[in-house]
Amino acid sequence: MSHPEPVARRMYDLVEPIGLVPYFADEPDEALMALGLRNQWDAYFAGRVAPFGRSVPAEVIHAIFYNFAPGEVARHLPRIWELTTPEEALAARERGCVAGIRRILGDLADDPGVARAGDLLMKAATSAPIEGRALYAAVRTLPVPREPVARLWHAANLLREHRGDGHTVALVTEGIGGTEAHVLHALSIDMPAKEFGRVGHLPAAQLTAVIDGMRDRGLVGADGWLTADGRAAKERVEALTDKLAEAPYNALSPGELDRLVTDLEPVSAVLRPAFPW
Repeated sequence: MSHPEPVARRMYDLVEPIGLVPYFADEPDEALMALGLRNQWDAYFAGRVAPFGRSVPAEVIHAIFYNFAPGEVARHLPRIWELTTPEEALAARERGCVAGIRRILGDLADDPGVARAGDLLMKAATSAPIEGRALYAAVRTLPVPREPVARLWHAANLLREHRGDGHTVALVTEGIGGTEAHVLHALSIDMPAKEFGRVGHLPAAQLTAVIDGMRDRGLVGADGWLTADGRAAKERVEALTDKLAEAPYNALSPGELDRLVTDLEPVSAVLRPAFPW
């Protein structure tokens, strides 16, 4: 089987629908909210911060997560750990993700290809260096599930956080700040920044200041859309993100990679239309 596009980009297209389950399926939020959390963003932070334990300050998580507006993390940390524990949050998140995947996949969830894909994806996901990748390193400390669907999701989550850590490096390299990253993405898909969910809730003056800063650097034009330099910056960010995401897949032989692609394709084909991404 030939791979005309970069391996990391091809695998991103296949793995990302699995990695998005905790953010778009109902079951993970429901499982986390049942622990006594107040809202979906409590559930988001409890599930994603839990590998770090309860003592990491909001400021550190803000730095690691990179793309939240100032103060957003602190609205949830450390309060969430007064309502539940990291251990409970991790268990609930995994239960919810497995339930969501099983609901969406139906009988496909028990196909032998899912177990094969989980094993190969886990081989890749646990092979990359952890240096400089805080989120990936934190998730690597967690026990690896044995149940096939849980194993597949855990591997996808590892690879998503590995890629995300590299994406942050790419953004920092280009001098693109956290909130700016959302504006850059929105404008790159021809969506006004104020309509993009991750920044649309910000006060208008705050979002305008971010866009003005990007305009001053030549990334956004007077018309409010990306300039040629802005689009080039976005392309460089994506290219470097792909390059930095290659390492896990170097652990797989060409035959294993082809087998993994074959087994993931039907899974991703069913999951992808289920989420508004």
